[in-house]
Amino acid sequence: MARPERRRPDDTELPDDATEEERRAAGDRLRERIYATFTALAVLVALGSHAETPRAGDVLWTLVISVAGVLLAGLASDLISHMIVHNTLPSSREFRHMVAVASRALTVLGVPAIALGLAAFGVIENGTALRISLIALIVSLAVIALIAVRRTRLSFGKRLLALGAIVALGVAVILLEQLAH
Repeated sequence: MARPERRRPDDTELPDDATEEERRAAGDRLRERIYATFTALAVLVALGSHAETPRAGDVLWTLVISVAGVLLAGLASDLISHMIVHNTLPSSREFRHMVAVASRALTVLGVPAIALGLAAFGVIENGTALRISLIALIVSLAVIALIAVRRTRLSFGKRLLALGAIVALGVAVILLEQLAH
């Protein structure tokens, strides 16, 4: 008998009865989204560190190219590692999963694209669009970290410690990105 149809779960809200394969697939998508978010943050920090704020259209173009590049690199990495581990090309189902992982990570561009689009049309200032974009990306990372910690079966103290460690890692990444520029 076929498994009953159920709503496709969001990656951050898997049902308790999710299979190991569903959990692994969601983890892959979340991991790639987190990489894409850090890439977007790095680009925005670098562009925002210039004495004069770049034009919103240029920032958006650079952001799209950079995030697309990291996602294609992730896809290439998945393909290569699959071939090494399994001694074969991925099946069509496995390849579709790899493409889904890469493409769903493009969602990190949503709020920055809207903010930078508004700035490109003169509705808001370029600097404001950059700040909105940075804040949106940082908040999205914070929400994912909170969800991750909340879903564990750790005690409250250990959850707090894990969340603190995740925040410290995130701050370290952002500081390193600023040091590079």
